[in-house]
Amino acid sequence: MNVRTRIAPSPTGFPHIGTIYQVLIDYAYARKHTGKFILRIEDTDRMRFVEGAEEVIYKALSWFGLDADEDPRVGGPFAPYRQSERLDMYKKYAEILLTNGHAYHCFCTRERLEQMRKDQEANHQAPMYDKLCLKLSKDEVRKKLEEGLPHVIRMNVAEHEKIIVHDLISGDVEFDSSVIDHQVIMKSDGFPTYHLGVVVDDHLMEITHVFRGKEWLPSTPKHVLLYKYFGWEMPVHAHLPLILNEDGKGKLSKRHGHASVEYYQKLGYLPEAVLNYLSNIVWNHPEGKEMYTLKEFIKYFDITQITSQAPRFDLKKLDWVNSHYIKSMPEEELIKRLLAFDSRIPNDHSVLKKIIPLVKERIHTLSEFWSLAGFFYEKPSVFETPKMADMVSALKNVLEKTKWSHDAMEAAIREKVEKENWKVKDFFMQLRIAVTGKTVGPPLLESLVVLGKEETLSRLS
Repeated sequence: MNVRTRIAPSPTGFPHIGTIYQVLIDYAYARKHTGKFILRIEDTDRMRFVEGAEEVIYKALSWFGLDADEDPRVGGPFAPYRQSERLDMYKKYAEILLTNGHAYHCFCTRERLEQMRKDQEANHQAPMYDKLCLKLSKDEVRKKLEEGLPHVIRMNVAEHEKIIVHDLISGDVEFDSSVIDHQVIMKSDGFPTYHLGVVVDDHLMEITHVFRGKEWLPSTPKHVLLYKYFGWEMPVHAHLPLILNEDGKGKLSKRHGHASVEYYQKLGYLPEAVLNYLSNIVWNHPEGKEMYTLKEFIKYFDITQITSQAPRFDLKKLDWVNSHYIKSMPEEELIKRLLAFDSRIPNDHSVLKKIIPLVKERIHTLSEFWSLAGFFYEKPSVFETPKMADMVSALKNVLEKTKWSHDAMEAAIREKVEKENWKVKDFFMQLRIAVTGKTVGPPLLESLVVLGKEETLSRLS
């Protein structure tokens, strides 16, 4: 089998971290089996379409190193890869369903449908279409079409039919067709709904494996039926466990700031660390490793070994993973990442090589570098606690006469402390505040060595 996986996001805003989780699975499976990974844009929901959102999707995937083999930009043998450019295809296959009796025209107005839903709710009934238009004769349908009445096309689902969804993770799941709605598959504007679009596209693009969130499992019987109606072989399906909020209450949603890929980019998370974390919450390395590369994940990945239990998204654990990657990163690579991330950092490798050993063990993300080390480049204008003039003055006098090394400064300061009967921690804290503006930071005296005697004394002045 020539393995072909796909991701089909909608351009409706910033990419969700859950989308990247799914892309990771699609990408890894395709690479493991020497297959192709396809990106298709599902832009048929014109009400939610956001201008520029498609480009944001490309940038997000590139940031993670998960570029597709075929997509709207690079093209491919099954172009076009935007649904809005494939409308004639959906119309063709909707007509086939109409001809075979597996679909029908529905002329119900929005007002009638809303009232129907209200009545069903009042009677504690499941919200489903009542099949009124299924009873129309061919002549009635033809007449309404000739009159140009607005209409949609719905699936015609037989009652009391057993439908089985074969799933690589959940196993065989059985559904009764009687509880499956007569879904709209073609809207009045000529655009398909998700269900018709995804089935037609996956078949025509020869997709062999479909990986998607478990929330889509209840709708999969509709796809089983559509494949059956068309006489097509259905791709292998696997419904992935949903990523939950940190408290375990509900799916990680866009309402949470850290659900957006942009959140991780702006805070300076490393893309490889985020991918490592995402893979680790649903899959276990055969050697028990927590840290491994994307290449290693692809090598050992087995879709059937993904847990069926929904994992919680733990930001603290991700911070720990990200800090591990930063600590393990070669110095030159870390410098490269920092300079690309924060434009405030001067491009002076010689200075950065002195600073990085002081902060590398203390930062979890790239954005924390400036909060810890920004004082090397800018004099503080805001101080976290008040400065004590007598101590600061005494510090300046002591350091003016001291050799500029860690040991010499420490010896001179301690001698002064003992002479004045001050507390050592207070004296050092005043030095830190006067020079950095903060109460917490990298090793103090080592920082002063890097900062230099002239600049340190200037700040104490």
